[in-house]
Amino acid sequence: MIPLPRAEELEWFNSRIIQNSLWDATQETLLMVGWASLATVIIGLPLGMAIVATSKDGIRPNRIVNWILSLIVNVGRSIPFIILLILLLPVTDFVMRTKIGWQGMVFPLAIGSIPFYARLVETNLRSVDSGKVEAAQMMGASRTRIMADVLLREALPGIIQSTAVLIILIVGYSAMGGTVGGGGLGALAYNYGYQRYFLDVLVITVVVLIIIVQLVQMIGDMLSRYVDHR
Repeated sequence: MIPLPRAEELEWFNSRIIQNSLWDATQETLLMVGWASLATVIIGLPLGMAIVATSKDGIRPNRIVNWILSLIVNVGRSIPFIILLILLLPVTDFVMRTKIGWQGMVFPLAIGSIPFYARLVETNLRSVDSGKVEAAQMMGASRTRIMADVLLREALPGIIQSTAVLIILIVGYSAMGGTVGGGGLGALAYNYGYQRYFLDVLVITVVVLIIIVQLVQMIGDMLSRYVDHR
């Protein structure tokens, strides 16, 4: 059993590790989370919309397409991220030209998060009152207009909240990726806080992650209230 360090052995912000690595690790975490979140929204939003549109009560029912899309999402959600990360190493190396560092984490982070986000989008779209869709159909609105101006617009506050949840999930995934060379705050916490048991490094890293999560949630709440005109 590793003995706990004494209080006088903890250097906190005087630690050279913190002074030399904390800011760079924070930047790496923000970069990988930012790019992965952007890719997830770009792909996951239309995927969730397609699942709703092709359902039996959607604006363009297609049982086969809906079954295929739902299967892809369900399979993607069933694979634990750490296993998916390992499985995707060869593909990540091919796509990103690297499988280490924050750059090597963007691709698996996006692939692991897209199914989750697509389901969140689907849930938010399904929560829209069906009467509003029927009213738009009676007025002769096209399927595209119904999807964009009715479903998406009405569900926008919930989708923004879901996007905040997504980003927080990716922050957690990025920290997990630090155990396999992913870089960022997760790597800093693992390499020094766990392997060398520098408790001060571990605590400071966790506090920074908590601050990032709180800021993301606050911004998500503010934007959600801003676009909610109900």
